Amino acid sequence: MIDHILINVSNLKVSKAFYERALAPLGYKVSPEFICDTTQTKAVAFSGTQVEFMIAQGPLKMPPNHVAFQAKSRAVVKEFYKAAINAGGRDFGKPKLYPEYHKDYFGAFVLDPDGHNIEAVYQEEE
Repeated sequence: MIDHILINVSNLKVSKAFYERALAPLGYKVSPEFICDTTQTKAVAFSGTQVEFMIAQGPLKMPPNHVAFQAKSRAVVKEFYKAAINAGGRDFGKPKLYPEYHKDYFGAFVLDPDGHNIEAVYQEEE
């Protein structure tokens, strides 16, 4: 099981603002800035019940990362998509069923300011 994920971003201020808005429908809150032990650069953490996702100022890795966040319903997937687009994200897959993954896979994909593929997904029958 994964405890947390860290990705580098080219502009912490811009990415923090994007993720703060995009992840709000999923219940995530942002931490104050801190110096990350791993990168020795400024970072912020996003948490639901615990810290799960962090971004740090640093050189981008190629290819861009893909991170999928669990949503509590299809409606929340749609809220994530709308919030992420309104925060400056770029469409990479509108909210819908993706039966090529499995019959109940409902997801939405958005590219963040650095081109990372960020997804919200609900995988239960509704």
